[in-house]
Amino acid sequence: MRILVVSQYFWPENFRVNDLVKEWLQRGHQVTVLTSIPNYPAGKVFDAFKAQPSAFATYEGAEVIRVPMLARGNGGIRLVLNYLSFVVSGSVFGPWRLRGKPVDVIFVFEPSPVTVGLPAVWLGKIKKAPVVFWALDLWPETLAAMGVVRSPRVLGWVGHLVSYIYNRCTLVLGQSKSFLGSIASYCDDKANIRYFPSWAEDVYMGDSVRPAPEVHEFADGFTVVFAGNIGEAQDMPAVLDAAERLKDNVHVRWVIVGDGRKSDWLQAEVARRGLDKQVLLPGRFPVERMPSFYAHADALLVSLKRDPVFSMTIPGKVQSYLMAGIPLLGMLDGEGAAVIRDAQAGLACEAGDGAGLAQAVPVMAAMPREERQRMGLNGRRYAQQEFDRAQLMDRLEALLAEAVTTFKAKARKIRR
Repeated sequence: MRILVVSQYFWPENFRVNDLVKEWLQRGHQVTVLTSIPNYPAGKVFDAFKAQPSAFATYEGAEVIRVPMLARGNGGIRLVLNYLSFVVSGSVFGPWRLRGKPVDVIFVFEPSPVTVGLPAVWLGKIKKAPVVFWALDLWPETLAAMGVVRSPRVLGWVGHLVSYIYNRCTLVLGQSKSFLGSIASYCDDKANIRYFPSWAEDVYMGDSVRPAPEVHEFADGFTVVFAGNIGEAQDMPAVLDAAERLKDNVHVRWVIVGDGRKSDWLQAEVARRGLDKQVLLPGRFPVERMPSFYAHADALLVSLKRDPVFSMTIPGKVQSYLMAGIPLLGMLDGEGAAVIRDAQAGLACEAGDGAGLAQAVPVMAAMPREERQRMGLNGRRYAQQEFDRAQLMDRLEALLAEAVTTFKAKARKIRR
């Protein structure tokens, strides 16, 4: 198949869409990526890209077409302009840059914002190709949950936009089963909705993985590692509340790897609370380095704010954590917490419950090493069963083929 991927984020930014493109190429498909200028999560254009943009024009054999876009920067207004600039550039420059390139199917990667679907739908009309939309985030629910938009009228407008996009897609995929109900409320034809979760990345954690030198050894202590985006949704205030409650426990430390819109706040807050010795902030590293940081971990932490929309979400890091074979500590509700409990892969408390997390850490630390190892192995087995990468890649490939067949059948029916 000739696959056009439309994504506001792409390599060298770290997202699963990179792995997806690589897999499709290995399976013999022809892939083109329409994306923007790399600037996530810091909000500044990557220095390497500014120095040599041509070095980022191909990825593993896929042509990467980048359209102009305003970097995220800081602040809500700047973020809105960032979203809108990709919509405009993708819709105006995208068709021109893609002229003469036949497309069988368009795949939309949407961790947020949903507006990435607008240029994809427009291109679908121009190219006469089906659009498959993978919803990893729910709009307008997430806007309300994050407090970005409070006006019911504006949220209603966003809802109409979501409905416009979904109803012009051949298939809409939801990353969790709980997503499907929300998607259905904006999608006229419920038969177009499918469940498709994120896959467990094959995190190699063999004896040859050396612990990251950026973090000092802590042989006699218990290390909790958080890896990923540091944003509003991850509820860092509650995480620091737990760390502060365990401040006098010299055998517990926290390593938070990554960055994001709350990074500066986190660094300042760690200093203000006097947690510099308990909470380590090594910064952002490529995904290939994550096993070296996991190698320090006695437990891997996943957290989400308390809100109904987040309770429907399975954070992508959950699958990766499970595959690492290390116990999980969860501070979240809904499907994410259910996965941890169903897998018997760790301990989970309610979202926003810093006190509950502070209680869970010493409980896990007091467990015999064999019990924690058993939790880790439980998690890996669960990931291999429920989120196996090869099986999900096969399934997605079949969904793309289904979209092509359905689209052609509808086109023939219209011509009659």
